[in-house]
Amino acid sequence: MTTPSVAPRLPPWWLDEAGRQTAAPKLEGDVTADVCIVGGGFTGLWTALALRERAPSLQIALVESETCGAGPSGRNGGFLHGYWAGLADLLPLLGRERAVQLARAAEQIVPAVRSFCESRGEDVWLRESGVLMVSASPSQDDAVERAVAAAAEVDAGEQAVPLDANRVAERIRSPVFRRGVYFREGATVQPARLVQALRRAVMDAGVELYEQTPALRINAGHVATPRGNVRAPEIVVAINAAATGWRPVARHVTNFGSYVVLTEPVPELLEEIGWTGGEAVLDARMFLHYFRTTADGRVLMGSGSGPIGFRGRVDERFTSDNPTAARAEHGLRRLLPALAEARVERAWGGPIDVSADHLPFFGTVKGKRIHYGMGYSGHGVGPTWLGGQILASLVQRRDDEWTALPLASRKVASLPPEPFKHLGGALVRSSILACERADEENRRASLPARLGAALPRLFRMEIGTR
Repeated sequence: MTTPSVAPRLPPWWLDEAGRQTAAPKLEGDVTADVCIVGGGFTGLWTALALRERAPSLQIALVESETCGAGPSGRNGGFLHGYWAGLADLLPLLGRERAVQLARAAEQIVPAVRSFCESRGEDVWLRESGVLMVSASPSQDDAVERAVAAAAEVDAGEQAVPLDANRVAERIRSPVFRRGVYFREGATVQPARLVQALRRAVMDAGVELYEQTPALRINAGHVATPRGNVRAPEIVVAINAAATGWRPVARHVTNFGSYVVLTEPVPELLEEIGWTGGEAVLDARMFLHYFRTTADGRVLMGSGSGPIGFRGRVDERFTSDNPTAARAEHGLRRLLPALAEARVERAWGGPIDVSADHLPFFGTVKGKRIHYGMGYSGHGVGPTWLGGQILASLVQRRDDEWTALPLASRKVASLPPEPFKHLGGALVRSSILACERADEENRRASLPARLGAALPRLFRMEIGTR
């Protein structure tokens, strides 16, 4: 399949379902603040709320180029979780102590979102049903086994429960699911509803929000916009994928495209396959498929196999790439054949900021009070809450539990400079896709494809979305 049933387009269905909100005023003229936050997605909004909670007297200005949630925060799959599901990759990267430190800290994410929603009476379709990783081919079995072994290694076996094919089928039935592992820490949300709830909270807290106000230049103490300026001693850059070409971080991150397809409501088909518990599901490919249900019985299937960026440009390849949307739809039909008659109604895509080691990173530009956070690598809905705490602590010059986390204290791996980053990434991407196609077809991939797919591991880098 090279052409999807429905061409990808914006806005995403999430924003349509949540309902559009009237944009906040544009910045007109010059303003001063204690803190200026650039970016009105999850990271920027959580940072604003964390700062307001800690220091109610701070004057905070937030500038957003479109409207809050118009970017990746309103387009993603809505998987809300921390790092137990990624422990097998964290252990060799961080070591036992720091990996567990991060996983334990991230256990606060789902309760924090729940508490936020309950305190404000917000319905963001929060469903705390855990995350299920399934193996859909022999080559994926190892990832499942590694996840179980990693949790056992740190005496946290309850965080990764192994499931044989029969126990997987108790949660979701598919003839291609061989085995799985269930992570109890996890939930799903309607991401546009969550970002709009955060936006309302930020405005209610007295943060000065300026939408349709892109930052043209960011310098120490100064953010220039088309029709005004913000002068603030502390600046937070929270634009994630849009910042991958920004000089202070460009060597550590690149963009990949991720696309989803969404079916019509099919609650009766979900009953037939027993997928009524609301689990978030992903397979164990390198360019993974991720899938979930919605409150009205639709199925969303995503593929993180889209094009790789070049010099930080976010162009139509990240919103209009038919082949990647087609791969998402192919994943729907292959992984859930009982949904063969389910009509795909919508498709959309967006960029994800992928770091060299697949972990987000946070820091401060040397010699300047400009703070940043990015590199969520397709797993940002939950960790952006951690990011808000970390960035608030960086603004406040705190050495605390948040800035001590590996997300803010590790040495971040580097990627090659352009154009080698793009060319090498494109080669590896095509090699991995060729290997995964061969795997689905029960054949051995060609030697060049296998060699290309192995390159990132040789240089201790992570490519892909798992």
